[in-house]
Amino acid sequence: MKADYKNWMPQGMINGFASAAVVCWVVFWIINNFSLITAQTVRSVVSVVLLILWVLLIFMTVWMILMHRAFSYKGNRQMSKQIIEGVAEYVNIPDGGKGLDVGCGSGALTIACAKRNPNASFMGIDRWGKEYASFNRNLCENNAQAEGVSNVSFRQGDATKLPFDDETFDVVTSNYVYHNIPSKDRQAILLETLRTLKKGGTFAIHDIMSKGKYGDMKAFEKKLKDMGYEDVQLIDTTDGKFMSKWESTWMGLSGSTLLVGTK
Repeated sequence: MKADYKNWMPQGMINGFASAAVVCWVVFWIINNFSLITAQTVRSVVSVVLLILWVLLIFMTVWMILMHRAFSYKGNRQMSKQIIEGVAEYVNIPDGGKGLDVGCGSGALTIACAKRNPNASFMGIDRWGKEYASFNRNLCENNAQAEGVSNVSFRQGDATKLPFDDETFDVVTSNYVYHNIPSKDRQAILLETLRTLKKGGTFAIHDIMSKGKYGDMKAFEKKLKDMGYEDVQLIDTTDGKFMSKWESTWMGLSGSTLLVGTK
């Protein structure tokens, strides 16, 4: 039995765009070979629209295929594995301590952190929405079993309102989660995660922390320091740490940043 961490670019999404491209081309071909639209002007306009849409769908399909290959644990690049292991390196839990992974998905980061900290326990939480239907609690538990990791647990929950008391965990972490949550204030989501961290606990949160998605993160870094947090750093992960600048650009990951520190 092998772990199956799926892919951050779901195959179902690729299939959907590819199918839409095929349908678009078929309709274009039918319109131009079977006089279903008699008015020449209307037919020409519809044909141009369909052709443009087809080109866009083909472009998106190819882009997603390249993303899928780059992220795949079975491919040559294995970027998702590199990122997961890179974030996990920042996670150190004291013996007997507890860690939390917010937005655990398939359990990859939760399990990686638990493997690095065998004398502590780690919990993964996720809402497992329909957007990523192949990710679920059973998948996480099966992956933990496949990896031979027993110091993990998984449960459903909402990152914007975590079902835990203040200062519950010794470590909190997350990877590429909060930018997917519709919100006008993602810094507030970060604070909600940090709320559950014990005094003296550490955090390692990786996401696309661009200004458009998160606002002024340098100001947020200062805010945390003013609140008493220590060793707070914003680490650019697109400079070769997790990926190259070129990869972050064509993959839409520009702004990828690791926020670390101690409460």
